[in-house]
Amino acid sequence: MDENTRYRVLRNDEEQYSLWPAALEIPAGWQQAGPEGTEAECTAYVDEVWTDMRPRSLRERMEQQAAAAPEAV
Repeated sequence: MDENTRYRVLRNDEEQYSLWPAALEIPAGWQQAGPEGTEAECTAYVDEVWTDMRPRSLRERMEQQAAAAPEAV
């Protein structure tokens, strides 16, 4: 990554984040979900907001399983 390149913070439907060069078209399945800026600025934003690395579908499945599990006595 070039220090002069501007980036965008993207997020997909699984709530996974990526830095993407701002000069390029946003790929299918991704949308802008944060600032456009330097690599450091975008990385700092991702570090702040992406606190659970598990894909959304896995988190939801785990929550459903926990809710369906009998309580420990």
